[in-house]
Amino acid sequence: MRWPRRLWCRMFQKSMRLLLPLLPYRNPQILHHIQDIHQVKKNHPLIVTGSHTVQSEGMQELIQQYESVSIFDGVKANPTTDQIGQAYQMYQQEHCDHIIGFGGGSSLDCAKAVAAQIARPQKTIAQMAGVLKVRKKTPLLILIPTTAGTGSETTLAAVVTDSQTHHKYAINDFVLIPDVAILDPVLTLSLPPHLTASTGMDALTHAMEAYMGRSMTKQTRQEALTAIRLIYENILVAYRDGTNRRARKNMLQASYLAGDAFSKSYVGYVHAIAHSLGGQYNLPHGQTNATLLPIVLQAYGHTIDKKLHDIATEIGLADASMPDEKAAQKMIESIRQLDQAMDIPLTIPQIQKQDIPQMARYADQEANPLYPVPVLWDQNELEQIYEQAMDKKRNLDTIKEE
Repeated sequence: MRWPRRLWCRMFQKSMRLLLPLLPYRNPQILHHIQDIHQVKKNHPLIVTGSHTVQSEGMQELIQQYESVSIFDGVKANPTTDQIGQAYQMYQQEHCDHIIGFGGGSSLDCAKAVAAQIARPQKTIAQMAGVLKVRKKTPLLILIPTTAGTGSETTLAAVVTDSQTHHKYAINDFVLIPDVAILDPVLTLSLPPHLTASTGMDALTHAMEAYMGRSMTKQTRQEALTAIRLIYENILVAYRDGTNRRARKNMLQASYLAGDAFSKSYVGYVHAIAHSLGGQYNLPHGQTNATLLPIVLQAYGHTIDKKLHDIATEIGLADASMPDEKAAQKMIESIRQLDQAMDIPLTIPQIQKQDIPQMARYADQEANPLYPVPVLWDQNELEQIYEQAMDKKRNLDTIKEE
């Protein structure tokens, strides 16, 4: 990246960091059981969910808490503007008075985007993309995650995909921080291993990118480290024994902490690239993050050795006497080992070379100047990451060298 733009990006990021204590961040009210919803509920909710969760025991228990509900169960992976529009119409036509997002990150993000549309009916979803484009109070918003990964139940962001262009982008506004989050580990017990893996690695990516960035605070630093430690201690247990309630509870806590950390300290190029790939090829977000994370960390080079050493020490992979560079490589390799242990691919073969310039342009637009990444890349430099991610031989050679 050329220095004038580099200077602009760093000045913007420094300004955001200085403003951080003044920004209206808040945390949702936390409940731990669906039955507790009686403390906060209104009369008639729109429940936003997917077809695979609408028949679940947890959903039936939720429905029993109300005399009448409306259910939009059309959410797919990577929620689209069309799905948001359909759910919004249902909310209006059936005279709902609050919104419940129930399910994985796609359902929660869709619920948040519907809330944004209700607050700003004169704007399109695309017009609310970016930062602080909503700025009007939303209906009561209750989010109930059934996966432990996205952290959407505590963040100010909703990630959506344009149905026409397939461009994936985020709506970021403080009004989208949910009013209530219900963190019930029982709801995650039925999560199949591959989703346990991908959502857990999504949470790890949130925590890692929050810690790698240049906008950490004392609070977000500790939240990120705690989340990483909890994930390393519990993700393989949850993956291999889905009924282990302690592991499920710890993964849900890690997801929440990681979500809070990146809400304030932001993510980085892993997410920017993953969003473009998800929009283009409809790839699962968590799995894409998991594949990209070690590739991007390796590409950052020695600028992040000290921070990776801190993380490696936190999880017992290194100690203070180990050189930073060695600890950093052990940390990156441990992420690859986690991926392999859970059958997450180390490359993304769906990438088509002719699509890379457009996706890199989207990633550049998303990340710069907002994300306080440790190393600034422009579109041309980002294109190299896509090429690495699609190059199986190159990645295997890197692993062999380490």
